[in-house]
This record gives sequence, C-alpha cells and structure tokens, in this order.
Amino acid sequence: MEDVSRRRVLQGLAVSTGLVLTGTRPAMAGASPAEAERAGRIAGPGTRPDPGKPEGADLLPQIDHIVIYMQENHSYDSYFGTYPRGDGYTMVGGKPTNSAKDSKGRAVPVFRSTETCQTGRGVSQSWDQTHLQIDGGAMDGWLNNDNTNAMKYWDGGHLPFYWSLADHFPLCDRWFGSAPCQTYPNRMYLQAATSQGLVETDTTKALNLPHPKGGTIWDKLNAFGISWLDYALDLPDIALFPKTWNANKDKVRTTGDFLADCASGTLPSVSIVSPGVASYTEENPADVQLGEKFTAMLVNAVMSSPAWGRTLMVFTYDEHGGYYDHVAPPAAITPDDIPPDIDPKTDQPGRFDLYGPRVPGFVISPYSRPGYTSSVVHDHTSILRLVETKFNLGALTRRDANASNLLDCLDLDNPPAFATPPTLANPGLPASGSSCENTPWPPKLVRTAPAAPETTTTAPPTTTAGSPDTSSGSGDVGAYPTQPGELARTGSQHERLALLGLTLLAAGGAAMATQHRLDAQRVPVSVDTPPQPSDSFEA
Repeated sequence: MEDVSRRRVLQGLAVSTGLVLTGTRPAMAGASPAEAERAGRIAGPGTRPDPGKPEGADLLPQIDHIVIYMQENHSYDSYFGTYPRGDGYTMVGGKPTNSAKDSKGRAVPVFRSTETCQTGRGVSQSWDQTHLQIDGGAMDGWLNNDNTNAMKYWDGGHLPFYWSLADHFPLCDRWFGSAPCQTYPNRMYLQAATSQGLVETDTTKALNLPHPKGGTIWDKLNAFGISWLDYALDLPDIALFPKTWNANKDKVRTTGDFLADCASGTLPSVSIVSPGVASYTEENPADVQLGEKFTAMLVNAVMSSPAWGRTLMVFTYDEHGGYYDHVAPPAAITPDDIPPDIDPKTDQPGRFDLYGPRVPGFVISPYSRPGYTSSVVHDHTSILRLVETKFNLGALTRRDANASNLLDCLDLDNPPAFATPPTLANPGLPASGSSCENTPWPPKLVRTAPAAPETTTTAPPTTTAGSPDTSSGSGDVGAYPTQPGELARTGSQHERLALLGLTLLAAGGAAMATQHRLDAQRVPVSVDTPPQPSDSFEA
C-alpha cells in the first residue's frame, strides 16, 4: 500500500477543494451548473479525487475506519455562539449582543436558555421559514413569526461534554446544512449528495422518489467490496432510500452492536450511526442533555476502541432546527437539474444553489489538529467527499464532486496528536436523569444477530423493540399550527409519525413480520458501563 501524504492528497484534490475554500461558487460567467460542468469549470458526477488511480484505491492508508454520526436540529450559534474559539456571537463585556427584530420592529437579543428541554413554541426549519430567516443573506428574519424561542442558546454550562470536545478536537465554524430545509432532505444529501427535489420531512414523498441517478454512497461501497454498516437506535438512515434498504437489510445493526464492535475493534470501513428519532435526539422539544449524553457514549466508545489509532469520526447536525445563526449561508453548486418540490404560488422561491444555516461540526481522530478551528466551507457532502477520497470513488453528483473533504482538520504527515485519546468532561445530564423528559438513562440497547437478506418486504423495520418511553410534558411544535403557505414542519411528533410511516407504509404486515424475526434474534446488552476512558461519559 502506497504511503500517501496529506500534502500529496490535497494537491491531487485541488480541482474540488479549491472551489469551496472561499465559500462562493466558482465563476460561471452566467452559465448554468450543467453548462459549467460541460465546460470543465466545475467537477461533475464520477469525478475521482485522484484521476490517475482507479476507483477503490486507498488514498488515506492511515485511516481504516470512518464513523459518521449526525444529530438533530441545532445551529452553530445555538451551541457555540459564546464559545471562546470560532466565529460566534459578538461579545461585549462577556455578553452576546446579537439580536433580531420582531414584527413590530423591536430588537430581541439572543438569550441563554434557562432549561435544557426546549419547551414552549417549537421553532421551525421548514423551507419557507428557513428562507425567511435567512432573508437573502441579511440573517434578520428569525422573528418573522414572533417566536422568540428562535433566539435561545445553550453553552458549556448546559453542554460541558460538547464544549470539552471543542477544546480538544477540530470545531468547524463554516459547516452549513446541505439544503435550507428539513431533516429528510439533509440526510439524503449526507448519503446521496442530492434530495431529488425533496424539501420536507414527508415520508410518502420520500419513499416514492426514484433511486438517485448517481446512487448512494452505500451503493458505491458495495460496488467495490468496501465494508459498511448502519447502526441505528430505532430508524436506519438508509431507510430513506428503499432500493438501498431492500438490498442491504443485512447491513443494519443496533446501537448496542456499535458499542460492542468498538470494544472489539471490529468496526467496518465505513459506518453511519443513526441517532434516535423518538429518543436521545436533540430536536425540540427534547432535552438536549439526553442527546449530549447519548453522543458522549458513542464518542467515548470510539476513543476507547483498540482501533482508535486508525479511526476518524465525523459528528455534525442535519440542520439548524430553526435556531438563530448570524452567518449567511454561501451559494452552493446545485447537485443536479432537479428543482425543489415547492408550490411557486405559496412557497418561498429558491433552488438548491444555497446552503442551509450553519450547524456544529467536529472531526474526531488521533490525527485531528488539536484546538483547531476550521473555517473552510463544509456541508454534509464533505463527508461523502472524505469517504470518496479514502477510496478514490467517483462523485455521486456535482455537489460532492466540488465539496471539501475535511482533510484540513487532520495532520497526516506527523505522529498523531491524540494517539492517547483525551479524557473529556462529563455530559451535563444529572445523575437523576432529565427533569423535563420521560426518557430514562441508560437507554435499553440490544444487540442483533445479522439477519439473512429478504426480498418479500419493501418497508424498513425499526431496529429495536421496547424502546424507552419518550413522552414529555413539555410544549411541542404541534400545538402551534403552521403559517399559511408553510410546508409541514418537523417536531418530535412529526418524526414519530414519519417513523411509523416508514415502517408500515410500503408493506404493512410484512414489515411487522420482519420485525418479529429480528426481535427473535436479539439479546440484551448492558450500557451501564460501556467501554470508555475513565468512565468519562457518566455524569
């Protein structure tokens, strides 16, 4: 295996990386992206990171395991606006001065949340609301509906593990959502570099989309015999693509399996860890400390693995969740020629040529640059470009072909700075558990014996039975109707319906039969004391 230095890799990737460093689209002289692609001014689908080598060639031999983890619904500023490093709030006398005006023209400043459950009126990240919030780049539309909860933020007092993570590992302050809209589209970009026009978390629409023209990253990995798994607490991310799901049911595992595979050092080459839809999520109205605790469990499992020395974990958020951020999203390259599925008469106009607001992003590896802030423009397709760079795979769409690859966060030319992983701060969740959400800690995790692939059902079953109760007495977004012309919003109850729809919509009873077969193969796994350094994930 050839030893490829980071410098050589970056030189070989100049075509793609150079396009995104400034946060603007390359000059197209008025041409459409398709015309710019034909003219060679932007890279197109199929573009390999190193054109001189075949697909499947290993360009990053220092890394054997890439772990992808995407949490839910928070802007960069809502968690790191007051963090001392990176592009956060404007601070005067130790207090943030950023504000937005309500419908009466009154300035409402950002304010520190007094609780960790996102109570009250739910904030929105719909296509319409996000475009109104961005307001053409002015970033002053956060209170267009007078929902002051959009101005809340949390800090290291609420989320000490996250701030400790930022103290040590690279924090990305120019990581943007791939699209200015909801969960499903952004998670589709994470796996296929396009949402094929989808702009909302709509299960029926998602399941009835054709398979992406360029396929998914999982299809690519299969084509070259590269191992991968989807470890899910309840709903696998690959379920958004029925064709991929039907062909890869044997590659779905549980969160309990992830902990066990970390402990044994047997993670696949690429893994995606799907967080809870119905629990341990950070989407409103969930308790953000429960989500942080779940994340800490995963991160500590990775760091304590015997394979840590060859592992890279990327942790980010799908979209901003409707929370204030002060940085205007830059222009983006449209992934394909599919327009957004919106009503031109009632919805905000737009195309997929704009990123969504910023979200937090971390690159966690022994090779991470200590205390580094990445201000390179990243989006979720940067994760795809990282995987493509590792294995020299051709891009799925124009978007990932021209995305950054996150290598600025790593130093692959020197001995790893974190050969011995750091001991991070304990998460903020009290030992007594959440005071505002009826979700227990620790979670009830199970391990799954791999099931044989099946061809009789088209609906993806969930991967756990008897999931923890997620009912909460806190306010929910469902108590507040959408505005006229606004597309359906997410919120925990919408996600639960989406989960139900994905499980039952396409095949009904067949899905439940598959669930029973999976349940019969499961054995419980304890997570009271999972492998981690110095028991640091326990409060």
